[in-house]
Amino acid sequence: MEAETVLRRIEGLPNRPIIGPVKGKHLVDAVKRFDVNTVLEVGTLIGYSAILIASNLPHEGRVVTVEVDPESARLAEANIREAGLTDKIEVHVGDALIVLPQINVTFDMIFLDAAKDKYLEYLKLSENKLSSGGVVFADNVKMYAHEMHDYLEYVRNSGRYTSEYIDVTTDGVEVSTKLF
Repeated sequence: MEAETVLRRIEGLPNRPIIGPVKGKHLVDAVKRFDVNTVLEVGTLIGYSAILIASNLPHEGRVVTVEVDPESARLAEANIREAGLTDKIEVHVGDALIVLPQINVTFDMIFLDAAKDKYLEYLKLSENKLSSGGVVFADNVKMYAHEMHDYLEYVRNSGRYTSEYIDVTTDGVEVSTKLF
């Protein structure tokens, strides 16, 4: 089955907090605008965004994704297999705060969509793996702004990033470009 079919099937599942097609379009736009080749995703859930990203990367592009819940990771791996993207997506199972220091890859993009109050910790643990000019795409920054105020303060005011908020009706995303 091709990726597009798997994505449509996942979109039809009830009560799944996936990025979805509207915010997903902004994610794909960022992948293309920043010529992304390698992506670190924190928060796999059932693989929707990993499949969406991987299907929009160049042939040699790769996604490394981290999921804390073993059952969600198992479902993600099944969806990734069904989408025919096992050669482009590597799933790590475990707490990102423990797993991230063990990953030794340089990334063009970091996609944050896990525990909202840990966004800054995830970024700090992976910032040295993000190439200069790389992009951080953070989901749910409107709905959970109070839980990630430290993260938003950091990317908007530290001088280490230029950052843009994109409002998407009831929610929003933050796209931040690394300056160092």
